[in-house]
Amino acid sequence: MGVDLSFLVRSLAEQATPEPGTDLLRLPTERELVSSLDISRGTLREQLSMLEMLGFLTRTQGRGSYLGVPDASFIQLYFDLSSELGQLGGGQFRSAREMLEISMTEAAARLATADDVDVLRGLVDEMVRASAAGEDERALEADLDFHRHLFTVVNNPIFTLLHDGLSHVLRDEVVDRRRVAVEREPLQAGENRVIDTVHYGIVDAVEARDGEGARSAMRRHFEVWSALTGEA
Repeated sequence: MGVDLSFLVRSLAEQATPEPGTDLLRLPTERELVSSLDISRGTLREQLSMLEMLGFLTRTQGRGSYLGVPDASFIQLYFDLSSELGQLGGGQFRSAREMLEISMTEAAARLATADDVDVLRGLVDEMVRASAAGEDERALEADLDFHRHLFTVVNNPIFTLLHDGLSHVLRDEVVDRRRVAVEREPLQAGENRVIDTVHYGIVDAVEARDGEGARSAMRRHFEVWSALTGEA
């Protein structure tokens, strides 16, 4: 019979010992685990292989097996497969991103330091300069870095994991949205794109520690994008 992975991880963690100088937990030997968990060696190996594939387990020849917190790749795998199977669509990803970032911006308004505000404003400046110079890739990277930094300010590992798990999907969406927006909003000499300058309102609200204003500014940011790309 199979073993519930959640139960297995808890059981393994209870029997593991901290590895000095790391965030890893060293597991007992397979023989000890088979005895303590009352499962067959084949079942144990199958479940350990599953944990290794998901990034919760690392095995080092001659040293043993270790439990650790995985990166966001297993969440990315889930979202990729759900998308391929048609269980999740672009509209759902977009809605989730908007709700998540609106909440993050409100929290960032409470937590941001003066240095954080300088970083955010500098990234918007970079967006504006890059767009004006026709350097769309540089503008894209500044845009992504801006939104990523809001999560850095809040520094909640749960939300950071969600953001990182969604990041590859969101990058594709931002690339497509920027491409459409650039086509529909050609710049004249001396002009700046509203998809870039709308970020200044977010920075101003964060600097003023205005949580509700930050929520409104981020919501306005998404409304501008939706209007330009025909998603409103």
